[in-house]
Amino acid sequence: MRFPHQAPESEDALMAGINTTPLVDVMLVLLIIFLITIPVVNSSIAVALPHEPIQAVQQQPGNIIVTVDARGAVYWFDAPLADPAALQERLGRVAQQQPQPELHIRADARADYEAIGQVVYAAQQAGMARIGFLTEPGR
Repeated sequence: MRFPHQAPESEDALMAGINTTPLVDVMLVLLIIFLITIPVVNSSIAVALPHEPIQAVQQQPGNIIVTVDARGAVYWFDAPLADPAALQERLGRVAQQQPQPELHIRADARADYEAIGQVVYAAQQAGMARIGFLTEPGR
């Protein structure tokens, strides 16, 4: 039995799937638009970056100097430290002082970043607020 609003059986069957071709076309157009506009957005912001000449630091008597040599050994002033825990313990005592002294890190240019990073991490864990790196003046 056929209802009057139904198509005759001789017509082709309806497609049950979704045609994704228009969707892919739209997505590719959006991708191209985003790829074109991203460089414009990144470079349109004018920023004046600071220019800071290296200044000589006056060494104050209360400042702490931690040295890292080329082998990665750590020194508290001129005394060698056995392990990072000893450094963190000493820095923890110094961090309690008011006003808190500055920590100056003297690192050999050939020292591994890991050794220097351990000193910075120990200072952070101890609560040191003012950390600086000592360098040679430019030639």
